[in-house]
Amino acid sequence: MQSLIDNARLFPKRAADRRTDLGRLAEGQHPEALFITCSDSRVVPTLITGAGPGQLFELRTAGNIVPVHDTERVTAEAATIEYAVEVLGVTDVIVCGHSHCGAVGALLRTDGLTAVPTVRRWLSHTEPHDPVRDAVTAADGPAITSAVQRHVLTQLDRLRTHPSVAARVADGRLALHAWYYAIDTGVVSAHRPDTGAFLPL
Repeated sequence: MQSLIDNARLFPKRAADRRTDLGRLAEGQHPEALFITCSDSRVVPTLITGAGPGQLFELRTAGNIVPVHDTERVTAEAATIEYAVEVLGVTDVIVCGHSHCGAVGALLRTDGLTAVPTVRRWLSHTEPHDPVRDAVTAADGPAITSAVQRHVLTQLDRLRTHPSVAARVADGRLALHAWYYAIDTGVVSAHRPDTGAFLPL
């Protein structure tokens, strides 16, 4: 914790050294994209994209799960998505899954979730017919990679159930992107609808 405190104390000077205009940021935000990814501490959107303060609006959830829109149930995820699209006017939404994903691994090993019932309930957003379960027959590397990538595509489908997203996608004001980040190599791959494959950017 002390290292975090020390860095926070030094932040104003570092920002000035990097010519970060904090005054401009205080006037408002105009992010280019909504970046939805996992809460995993090894996944750092600004590090991956090189984005500076104000460029990304972030939504982080365990397993980068996007709940299906439900008019009867208010969620922080739905509110964040709606605000990014309707108020901030982002033109792109990126859903980024990653290698070594504990959430997808947990979906494959549900018996290991007895100690974390809230996590189990959260991951149930992907059950019972999520492609993650249907696609994986083994817990080896390639199978888990495929499962994570299918999981990301499922979240894009769930995004399209949100009215604000659906309307803007339909009229061309919003583009959706599926990414996969390999923690061990740093390579980012994007889904190509024309081939159905995830290929390096």
